[in-house]
Parts: sequence; structure tokens; C-alpha cells
Amino acid sequence: MQIYNTLTRRKEEFVPITPNEAKIYACGPTVYNFIHIGNARPICVFDVLRRYLEYRGMQVTFVQNFTDIDDKIIKKANEEGGDYLSVSQRYIEEYKTDAKGLNVRPATIHPLATENIDEIIAMVSDLVEKGYAYPTANGDVYFRTLKDQGYGKLSHQPLEDLQAGARIATGEIKEDAMDFALWKGAKPGEPSWLSPWGEGRPGWHIECSAMARRFLGKTIDIHCGGQDLIFPHHENEIAQSECCNGVPFAHYWMHNGYINVDNRKMSKSLGNFFTVRDVAEQYGYEPIRYLMVASHYRTPINYSIEVIEQCRAALDRLYNCRENLEFVMKNAPAGEKEGEREARRRLEGYQDHFIEAMEDDLNTADAVSALFDLARDINSSVNASTAPSKELCGFALGLFNELAGVLGLLYQKKEDSLDDEIEALIEARTQARKNKDWATADRIRDELRERRVVLEDTPQGIKWKIER
Repeated sequence: MQIYNTLTRRKEEFVPITPNEAKIYACGPTVYNFIHIGNARPICVFDVLRRYLEYRGMQVTFVQNFTDIDDKIIKKANEEGGDYLSVSQRYIEEYKTDAKGLNVRPATIHPLATENIDEIIAMVSDLVEKGYAYPTANGDVYFRTLKDQGYGKLSHQPLEDLQAGARIATGEIKEDAMDFALWKGAKPGEPSWLSPWGEGRPGWHIECSAMARRFLGKTIDIHCGGQDLIFPHHENEIAQSECCNGVPFAHYWMHNGYINVDNRKMSKSLGNFFTVRDVAEQYGYEPIRYLMVASHYRTPINYSIEVIEQCRAALDRLYNCRENLEFVMKNAPAGEKEGEREARRRLEGYQDHFIEAMEDDLNTADAVSALFDLARDINSSVNASTAPSKELCGFALGLFNELAGVLGLLYQKKEDSLDDEIEALIEARTQARKNKDWATADRIRDELRERRVVLEDTPQGIKWKIER
């Protein structure tokens, strides 16, 4: 598999540290609010990465943290008159609701920053001892950025440019404007933990380095996240991890592109800010997931009402294919027929195209195209008119579900059911057709359509579906 590595700016063959095992760290949300549609992209994209590696036979350890102590969380708690713990725990649960709705599997481990304070303090202490960090009089501990000769290698920014943009904020006591906080001295009314430098709490960057080392080791296979995290978050992670541990932090860095709303950057000030929950309440979760995986993960994508409705329509086409196939299979005769082996080989070709796309830097856009090509072939060749065998139908259905499952799509179970009155109307229409009472049959069909029940007459019997 080829992966575009942000660190080297080229595609490289993915060679895991341990054969057939992949250790992946994904930066998770800061839990002070509902996740927005921009947050949904890395969550869905790297869930597909995990699913695909497992599909290809790898054992994946997938770690995604929750930042449960942060300035934004403290501010939210103060606004609500509560404490940081109630805020973070509430929004972790809200995240889990949205992640489940998006069909994102729980990580192997979901570590919390506040449950890894000892590991964080140990790492900061090592950096101080090695001269890469220094405590200040107010209880802060800063990383000496200029002491790290490789600083800037992930973002590929010249050190002079980074220095030009660096500032010292009010209350900070730094040796250099580029230095960043590993530990923050306690302020009145804020949660804190005892450390060698007094009461305080961890900085944002150090928590990921400490948790990645604890749960995956000093060197990991893949570190991933949104493009907005390249600098400063991931740049700082590399600096503190490699200076502390003396070995490369991650062999591959994967970053997904931005999401725009109506072709403009999403912003609360512009009034185009949408949470996943907002969109899901109107359109459902699955169209959001489809939007995230239907484009290549590194390209920017645009969210709009028109786009999300197109995603829902695309999903309807895939669901219709599967429902039609299930109906044909239910009534198909047993025993493979002449020529069906060739049909199997042709269908397997779409699986080859799917894998080829995914092997090329997780090209989900082409993988989705392969799934639609498979659906078109199924619609044209494995249908009621060709009277396929139950075996061919089963093979096609299994392959279709397998590929959709790698993308995490088509996970909504069919919950359509008919009440007794509707079933009685369908039966009455069937009897009217047998009696050649076409007027009554048509009248019942129109009445059912008004109730959003659509009928289709096939040689195998009547198919029905409820229009969305």
C-alpha cells in the first residue's frame, strides 16, 4: 500500500514496524462542545484506513485520545457554573453518539489526558533533565524549540518564517518566542495536579506524545489528523517526542484536507457553522459519512444543502441495488447455471479495482466508483429477468456488502414494515389483478402511493418500498 507521507511530501510504501501489525494514533477532539462537520472528516477517513488495513489482514491498534482538560473546557465550565469534569464527560458521551451515528468504530483505546498525568509529568521531567525544556518562576515549563535542530520538518516551514510569526503572550515567561508550553502553572480556580514544578496542568501538545508512547511505544507506524494540526500541534509533538525518546516518533504522517461550507471556510462569524448533530437531524448521519469518503481524503471538499442531498440520493441508489438483489435472491432457484462462473469472475474484477484504488494512498473516491460499477453490473446482470441462481445472488450480495463495509457504508438496517391495513390493500390489489379488475388495482396502487408505499410488479411477485 502506498501512503502519502506529509513528512517527506511523497507517496511511500507502507511497511509497518512489526509485520502484519499497524500502530496508529489519531488526534481526537477537545471535548467542550458537539463535534462539527469538519471534525467528522478525520474521524470517518481514518476509520476507513483502519477498516481497510484489517480487511487486508492486518492487526490494527488504533488509539484516539480525548483532550478532557483545556482552556476551552475550563471556559465552558465557568460559563455553566460547573466543573471541567462534568463538561468533558458530557461531551465525550455526545461524541460517542455522533461517532456511532457515523458508523465510526470505537478506538482500540480512547485515553484521556487527565488519566495520563503521571506519564505526562515523566516525559516533561525527561525533557527538562536533557536540557530541552526549562521551568519558569510562575510554574510553567517550556520546550526549547531552537535546541531541536529538526524543528519545522513536518510543516516544511523555514525556521526564519516560524520565528517571524512567533509572539510572547501576556503572562508568559519564555527564553524565546517560539518556545511552547509543556506544563502550565496553576491559576486561581482552575483544576491542577501536583508536579515537580508546583501545581499545574499539561499543555495541549504533550498529552498526545505521552499517550502515544504509553499505548503504542516510542515509535509508531502512522500518526494522523486534520491538515490544521500539522502546525503547531504535530510539529510540536515530533519535537518533544524525538528529543525525549531519541528515536523517530512516527514513520508516516497522514493529514486530511479542509471542509468548506458553500465554498467558504466554515466560521461561526459567517453563520455557516454546522455541527454533525445539526446536519444529522435533518438528513441523517449516513449522508455525512458518504460525503467524507466519496472524495480523496487529501482534497478539500465542500458542504452545502445541494451536496448533502446528492449524497443521500447516491446512497439510495446503493440501497436500492442491495434491496433488489435480496428480493431476487429470495426467489432464485438453487444450483449454479451455465455461464455464471464467468459472471462471478466479472464481479470479482470490481473487487480488484476497489483494492487497487485503496492501495493507492487510500483513494476512497475511486473505491466508491468501483462500488457503483459493481452495483450497475448487479442491476443489469443479476436481476429477476435473467433468473440467476441463488448461489450467484449470494456471491454478488456478499461481495457488495463486503466492499461497502470497508467504506463503512450501507449500515442502516431496513426498518420498513407495513401495518395490517397496508398489507390488506396490497393483497386486495393482487386479487384485483388476478380478476383482471384493472380499475380497482390502479385505484389501490394510487392510494398506496399517497401513503408513500411504492409497488413494483415482477415475475417473482410484488416488491414494495417506502419512499423517503
